[in-house]
Amino acid sequence: MRILSSRVVCLARVLMTASLLIAGGSPILAGDAGTLPVHMAQQTEPVTLYAWNLYPLVSLDPQFAADSPSIGAIENLFLGLTDFHPVTNNAVPELASSWTVSEDGTLWTFTLRGDVPWVRWDPATQQADILRMVTAHDVAYGIQRLCDPRLEAFYAGTASRLISGCGALANMAKDVVTDADYDRVRVRALDDTTLEIKLNFAAGYFLSMSTMWIYRPVPREIIEEYGEDWTEVGTIVTNGPFVLDERVDGARRVFLRNPYLPDDLRGPGNVERVVVAEIGDHFQALALYKDNQLDSTGVPTAELAALQADPAYADQLVPYYDLLVEYFGFTHDKPPFDNVHARRAFAAIVDRQRFIDEEVFLPYVAPMIHFTPPGVFGAPPIDEVGVGFDPDYALEQLALAGYPDCQGFPPITLLVIGDDPAHGEFLAARAEEVLGCPADLFHITGMDLYSVVEAIDPALPPEDQPQMWILVWGPDYPDANNWVGDVLSCEMNPPTRRPCTEIDDLI
Repeated sequence: MRILSSRVVCLARVLMTASLLIAGGSPILAGDAGTLPVHMAQQTEPVTLYAWNLYPLVSLDPQFAADSPSIGAIENLFLGLTDFHPVTNNAVPELASSWTVSEDGTLWTFTLRGDVPWVRWDPATQQADILRMVTAHDVAYGIQRLCDPRLEAFYAGTASRLISGCGALANMAKDVVTDADYDRVRVRALDDTTLEIKLNFAAGYFLSMSTMWIYRPVPREIIEEYGEDWTEVGTIVTNGPFVLDERVDGARRVFLRNPYLPDDLRGPGNVERVVVAEIGDHFQALALYKDNQLDSTGVPTAELAALQADPAYADQLVPYYDLLVEYFGFTHDKPPFDNVHARRAFAAIVDRQRFIDEEVFLPYVAPMIHFTPPGVFGAPPIDEVGVGFDPDYALEQLALAGYPDCQGFPPITLLVIGDDPAHGEFLAARAEEVLGCPADLFHITGMDLYSVVEAIDPALPPEDQPQMWILVWGPDYPDANNWVGDVLSCEMNPPTRRPCTEIDDLI
């Protein structure tokens, strides 16, 4: 689950095309790549993009990473089997030059190019060394390693349901697993350039999933030599368009163009160096942009109107659209939302258009009554699937749940991301207005993202869980399965804790 900023406005002087895009959030102020901070200008500095991020990197390990800053960096340090086209969202060749699938849809065979090197960058000498070429064995090892329970990878569940044998390895006790057990996973390198992946069932969306960072190759000998430290600066070995030159957590990270990447994989653009500052909030980033110390920054919603009216910045505002969906979730095995009619009632009180009209986002946010956004393969047409806002239906369902006019409805704990309760308060106000619930029905608690995810962990007993929460889902690959399958399935994280039913067969 990649959680990104929900802001959707950028400021831009010039948007450069480059192989690297590491941004601090959906709303960006972006200037010339190569425009130097006034106090740092040097005649010899390479063409540099000064970017930013709100959060630190958690991990540069492709199989372990699960947060947006880390994934953004990995996307530019490691090539994958495929990548997706920035306009069409279709999977296109990257390490794999071609692929075939068996008639029953379960056996995928990828033919890999053999001219992409593993590169180690030495920041002290400013030199890059080629270790060897990337092979199909590196991809097979990476996928098998993802299934290893000792790694405790967040996305292991995504692979274990799909890739044959991955679940068998993932479900083994950590204290008995050895590397020899990797053979359980049906991913095979037939030779240096041929990779075979066996699936548990025919999944047309697997090609879209092959763009994900978790299926990237990794160098086995480096991991075995350095263990958890293999991704440290000066030690990490990568194969992507950039190399890691510096990483200071809490301050910045610096990426340099990989001098040994084959020319046809470079993409357009002239950016040779990217400096990503770690900045604590959008207001500070905006101030740095105005001081010409950033080429891009997010626009805090409180500043949007002023910037629109300022001739110095009005023509630099650019809407930046992303496929993020904010949603309310229910704990299905805790009263009162263990009752389907109660869930339906509260889902039907959310007037999505009114919610947007009362926010500063307009016109950059669209209301939806289903989950998969437009632009994703398999998405239904807007507002043709689902109930949406329906006060009469909501009242009817609440009565069927045994709480006519909200009488006797128990207090609700609602978790929100951050310290702004506005979205939770909107829901509480609609419950009072539509259903007649008391104004103090909801107890709204703000937490950081990861604390919200931990609070709804299925390992916790129901009494320690909230009844509702708010999360934002950003897609990992451009297919509707990443929404309805990877979020709504009874087996997925973050969990709804509902029992598996025939609904999951439909999903």
